[in-house]
Amino acid sequence: MSDLINLQQAGFSLVLGGARSGKSVFAESIIENAGGGFYIATSEALDDEMKARIAAHKARRGDEWQTLEEPILLQHALLSIKGRGKPALVDCLTLWLSNLMALEKNIDAEIDGLCALVEDLDYPVIFVSNEVGQGIVPDNALARRFADCAGLMNQKIAAAAENVVLVTAGIAQKLK
Repeated sequence: MSDLINLQQAGFSLVLGGARSGKSVFAESIIENAGGGFYIATSEALDDEMKARIAAHKARRGDEWQTLEEPILLQHALLSIKGRGKPALVDCLTLWLSNLMALEKNIDAEIDGLCALVEDLDYPVIFVSNEVGQGIVPDNALARRFADCAGLMNQKIAAAAENVVLVTAGIAQKLK
């Protein structure tokens, strides 16, 4: 797996996959093999089901992780660990996007700012994001807007990333 993303050479990488595809486990394994790092979590425990999901993610990770919980100010979180010499994993961009949409933030500006920021970081970053464009077209305007924004976000991040990996059924394939 380490041949798909080499943290010694990578500036930043994007790991895509559907729900329960194994994308988070794959991304975590890359950083764990490098000795651990920072885990920037974008989810919020707003209900019991999400609390259980977060607890399962935390239980899966070992002590080599330092977790920062940041649902909105992702650029700030990334800047806060600059100079510490450890890689970071952002899980996940699609939850971050939904948080931004709920607050009616300027999505394009946030994504463009993120792409510009990662070029100046002194450590590797792996972004995890859901590939939402391979399913059915949603039946309501909000869900279609989310799919559109997520697809455009993934395209922008992928264009700027040095590595892009797609995980399907636990199998990782290098796209870029």
